[in-house]
Amino acid sequence: MPVTQERGMDHSTHLDPSGGHSPHLDHGAQAPADPGGRDSHDAHDKHAGHDPATFRDRFWLTLALTFPVVYFSHTFQELLSYSAPHFPGSMWVAPVLGTVIFVYGGSPFLVGAYHEARSRQPGMMLLIALAITVAFVASLATEFGTLDLDFWWELAALIAIMLLGHWQEMKAIGLASNALAALAELLPDGTERVTDAGIEIVPISELKEGDVVLVRSGARIPADGQVTEGSADVDESMLTGESRPVRKNESEHVTAGTVALDSALRIRVDAVGENTALAGIQRLVAQAQGSRSRAQALADRAAAILFYVALAAGAITFFTWSVIGETSSAIERTVTVLVIACPHALGLAIPLVISISTALSARNGILVKDRLALERMRSVDVVLFDKTGTLTAAQHVLTGVASDKKPDEALALAGALEADSEHPLARAIVKAAEEKGTIRKASEFRSMTARGVEAVVDGRSLAVGGPKLLQERDAKAPGSIQDEIDAWKARGASVLYLLENDNVLGAFALEDKVRRESYDAVQGLHDLGVKVAMITGDAKQVAEAVAKELGIDEFFAEVLPEDKDTKVAELQARGHRVAMVGDGVNDAPALARADVGIAIGAGTDVAIESAGVILASNDPRSVEEVIKLSTASHRKMIQNLVWATGYNAFAIPLAAGVMAWAGLNLSPALGAVLMSLFTIIVAANAQLLRRLDLRPNPLGPETS
Repeated sequence: MPVTQERGMDHSTHLDPSGGHSPHLDHGAQAPADPGGRDSHDAHDKHAGHDPATFRDRFWLTLALTFPVVYFSHTFQELLSYSAPHFPGSMWVAPVLGTVIFVYGGSPFLVGAYHEARSRQPGMMLLIALAITVAFVASLATEFGTLDLDFWWELAALIAIMLLGHWQEMKAIGLASNALAALAELLPDGTERVTDAGIEIVPISELKEGDVVLVRSGARIPADGQVTEGSADVDESMLTGESRPVRKNESEHVTAGTVALDSALRIRVDAVGENTALAGIQRLVAQAQGSRSRAQALADRAAAILFYVALAAGAITFFTWSVIGETSSAIERTVTVLVIACPHALGLAIPLVISISTALSARNGILVKDRLALERMRSVDVVLFDKTGTLTAAQHVLTGVASDKKPDEALALAGALEADSEHPLARAIVKAAEEKGTIRKASEFRSMTARGVEAVVDGRSLAVGGPKLLQERDAKAPGSIQDEIDAWKARGASVLYLLENDNVLGAFALEDKVRRESYDAVQGLHDLGVKVAMITGDAKQVAEAVAKELGIDEFFAEVLPEDKDTKVAELQARGHRVAMVGDGVNDAPALARADVGIAIGAGTDVAIESAGVILASNDPRSVEEVIKLSTASHRKMIQNLVWATGYNAFAIPLAAGVMAWAGLNLSPALGAVLMSLFTIIVAANAQLLRRLDLRPNPLGPETS
């Protein structure tokens, strides 16, 4: 059964929290150039341009230039038994276009190779650069009569395929996290400062401690401070993740970035800039992101190994055939080894899987921002859910009515009183009353700050409110319904009372509704052998009730916003691989700290920016699908790496001439054909990933 924490009820009318100043980025808060805190030499940061458009544009032009190079190739003319037309300068088609392709299409790899060599971290870029450079030099040497090789077409095809692979890879790489900029957007551009001369509009950067600001209804609070005049409901959901507004009266503390909903406030500023709670969360996000371990893509690790293998094989080949006395064969076989070692298939093995898995996930409401997050998801053994807005709907519903007389009559009267209120609890009562029948008319409606509402219904003066209203009127619930009320409170429900003078006519339980999907989400994760945990700022009895109902293994209750990421760290310290699922600003540091951060799509921009995976469908069952996708993607990556590196395992020795004594030689042309065949195998194997069914299991029976 759904539950929520009981707090003091306030039935003041709520205004649209989106009103007031429109937030922008110019608040003095600056996002770091590398928000993720990763080393600039991390695997794909070495890609020159680091932009899908760079590889896309170069690929299409390179592909267009490759066709005439291949067409005029002597190898293809002999292989396909055709003759290219001869015209003045036709002999220079392949050399000229091949050189253009090497300079234009190959430059991203050459620049990337420079960074890899400089950082002493050889990988895919250095291996590709080595191969295309060797192919280019060998082709030039052939033009000058030093060698007799037809490598221009191989050079062009090699660069085109590598550009295609890296274009797909760049598309799949998640955008750098912009969580700090999203946090800055919670602040208004300017504010109204109260001075002896009146009210002036100033940028928030000019605020100082001790200033008094006027925050109008619907506007965001610009700095941490203390209310000096006024009383208002304040929407703190952007910071706390909790849906219920909090009443702020004189002398109470308010936080920058929250919204005054129903009344204006005057606030004395006591913290600005880096000293605000919002800035503190910014620092936590940055620290948590920086704590992530560096990870390299599988293809880069394989390429690093292959780089040294290729160099060693080339050196051994040249030395061996030179010692034998066949210098020409030594040069030709060495060039062939180095070119064949270039990973056509390896260059596509990972990017294609990433591209397909990303597209597949998007069609199923799973948006992958960080490819490494998707890779890590397969090893997660604990999923930590934020409660409100994730496992629950952050929407109060009426779950119980207690009355000495007719419960439906008590609900009808309460619905009439609450019809003019916009408070979330009031709307829940009105909705339940409407489902039972037509709402009656009320008159003389009046809101009682922090206590409830009162009005006249059918000539009777009635009131609805929480514990403070009972205390004010010195009223008590009848003993016949007290046990039921106590049971509601024990599980954390909010309780409202219907009163006529000092007589309690009925009581109502209102609770945050557990998502219907949450039951299947928890069960699905358990079926995969994954432990489920929950974290919330609500009271222990609230968390315990939800955990018991859903079958959750462990929960953390009464956790302050700034402490959520420490709970993630606590689980990690126990040796767990943690995925955090949340939707609020207070979840952002925890999302960044976790091995995988998963944001509910309907959550805040900050939560989304801090996460590596976003559930656009707003369905917690999708977490199970992310794990399945991660496992299947990793399996395809391993299979493709086996195919891609397996080719090199037998092709390099053959190219080196180890079987020359038996008459088995691998020419550059045959090697290129085999390389293309394995590239096709790798691409076809990656396409099989599209057959994976990621649709969530159908919902079970409706649960109240």
